[in-house]
Amino acid sequence: MKRKWLKYLPLIYLFFGIVWIGLTDYWIYVLKQTNNNDIAEYINLLKGWLFILITTLLLYLILKKHAALKELEQKEQELSTLINNMPDFVCFKDGQGRWLQTNEYGLSLYDLQDVDYKGKTDIELGVFSPNFMEAFEYCMKTDEQTWKDGKISRAEESFSLADGEMKTFDVIKVPLFHADGRRKALVTIGRDISSLKNTEKLLVTKEKLSVVGELSAGIAHEIKNPLTSIKGFIQLIQLSGKANKNHVEMVLSEIDRINDIVSELLVLSKPQTKELTLISILEVLQYVIKLVENEATINNISFSIENIGPDTMVRGDKNNLKQVFINLIKNSIEAMPDGGTIMITGLLETDGKKSIQVKDEGIGISSSNMDSIGNPFFTSKEKGMGLGLTITKKIIEEHQGNIRIESKEGNGTTVTIDLPTQ
Repeated sequence: MKRKWLKYLPLIYLFFGIVWIGLTDYWIYVLKQTNNNDIAEYINLLKGWLFILITTLLLYLILKKHAALKELEQKEQELSTLINNMPDFVCFKDGQGRWLQTNEYGLSLYDLQDVDYKGKTDIELGVFSPNFMEAFEYCMKTDEQTWKDGKISRAEESFSLADGEMKTFDVIKVPLFHADGRRKALVTIGRDISSLKNTEKLLVTKEKLSVVGELSAGIAHEIKNPLTSIKGFIQLIQLSGKANKNHVEMVLSEIDRINDIVSELLVLSKPQTKELTLISILEVLQYVIKLVENEATINNISFSIENIGPDTMVRGDKNNLKQVFINLIKNSIEAMPDGGTIMITGLLETDGKKSIQVKDEGIGISSSNMDSIGNPFFTSKEKGMGLGLTITKKIIEEHQGNIRIESKEGNGTTVTIDLPTQ
């Protein structure tokens, strides 16, 4: 407990000192008037000793308080030095969202080096740094949500710097409360993960290219068929010396088919802008099945889709979700060397999320490998990179979803994905 009364100790001492001296002098005067000089001398002596004792105690308390203040100042200086040398954004706010203290990195990040920021809210600071007004407004919203939730929050926040560079931060917010539940303070720590996000994008692209390579045999087969038809019709035209209308239409149709296949291939290999919208999950699944259909046929594998109709909608990025289900279905195909059925089932919607289950009849995953599934570069495949499930998990997390994997060696694997519906 803070002893705020200590700062009033000298005044308290002065007051009681005057009262004590006045009383003792009065008693001594009364005693002398009644010829009790011995008692008067005794009280006078006692007054002196008590004065020395109280003065000594006062000096001790003052020195102790001074030492405590010095120690506190030293600790504050050490903390300030530590915060200012951190490579992260650190900010302390009071219960009303006013900035109390931030580090040099934070001031530099928001161009507030020459601004008296203490006691100002995010919106008030946005006036001094207009380029970050939108970021400050978003920050106030997330602050309010953290207060409302009453627990530590963690999320990624992105914004553009004055020079146009896009920055992404991993932001942790810690709300502090008084004993009666009132807001006390908010601590915000933000770590720059822009380089990490760029690396993740490169890994996603690399995984997509890997999938394209693995699917190349099936894609080559799909392209070869229309090319054979085109060649045959061209030869017929060459032999007849004239172009038959039906033959020309067939050639054009086959060329369109090749164009569709190449376009689908580019969707996988080309970087895509992420856009979360309501999409038909059936459309995504049909696209993926068509893409791996040739490989599945070669391996004597069939597909079963249950409880998923055209009106089964989820909120997500279509291209990202295609990548997710390509990874999952290819894993299932590779786990079923003797053929079988891959069952894709839609489960009942709960808590605003639709669950999609992908179940195979493959060799399953050993218990020794289950704990490592999804870790970067862990794979049991001879030619695998170990990034497929890692990227799948990351995409699902970015969609505010969940992924669960259940497997037993020899009894297949079931992967359940929960995706928001709004």
